[in-house]
Amino acid sequence: MARNIRITLGVLFLCLLSIAWAVAGEVSGERIPLGRQRQDLLETIYSGHEILEYDISWTGGLKIGEMRLEIRKSKERPGFLEIYVLVTTDNGLFKYIYPIKDTHITWVHGPERLPYRYEVWQKEGWNYEAHRVTKYRQKRNLVEYWKNKEPKVTYPVAGFVHNEFSSFFSTRMMDLQLHHPFIVPTFADHRRNEVVVEVMARTRLKNTVLGAVDTIEVMPIMKFEGLYDKRGDTVIWFTDDVCRVPVKINSKILLGSLTSTLVGWENPRCRRYEKVILERSDE
Repeated sequence: MARNIRITLGVLFLCLLSIAWAVAGEVSGERIPLGRQRQDLLETIYSGHEILEYDISWTGGLKIGEMRLEIRKSKERPGFLEIYVLVTTDNGLFKYIYPIKDTHITWVHGPERLPYRYEVWQKEGWNYEAHRVTKYRQKRNLVEYWKNKEPKVTYPVAGFVHNEFSSFFSTRMMDLQLHHPFIVPTFADHRRNEVVVEVMARTRLKNTVLGAVDTIEVMPIMKFEGLYDKRGDTVIWFTDDVCRVPVKINSKILLGSLTSTLVGWENPRCRRYEKVILERSDE
């Protein structure tokens, strides 16, 4: 029972935690290319001052969790940026049944904003705790991983890699063109995966925290067993502008679907929208 609840709640965060286990394909006989980042988007998205807050709901609108993301400048490592993510069951259905409080930090740097180090502190249920560390030695094509006091394991990779979080933000920065898929190389399940991202459609969402917005729908092709198990398609709606705010994320699961809805946002580099920030504690 506890494991089933953990898996269900874990899917809340799959869109950021698991763009993995996909295999590059072909379109009209041509190999799908690597995604191309737009410099103007990089400067906005990785400004070092972005905050995104989400409510997570199950099919029918039942709230079961919350998520907070921040892009911030690293105090410990000058020149690096941090992708900070806090996922909890606060103010949700399972708070008193199976509480979750997971903290994730990815340090990125360089022109491609590739990951250098990733740490996660998991607190789940009433007695499960874990500390996981992944170090990406991009120039040596190696990834090192260890959990708690277990021995370190080293994995060879054939080229540069993102992790689950940096791949999400990298996708935001890509030159998105309808029906032109691209690849984001991502390390997951102990190997390098050439993840295919489909650009599906342009739609207008009327009732978002930012008001009515034009969006572009993106779908990573995901089949994996990672930090959180998941089955089904995930669709992400980015605002179709230089801010590329992810206003909605929907994922199909075995029973229904889970939707992450943006409820708070701030980025001083994007003046197109007014900031909307909730007073939530991460204590």
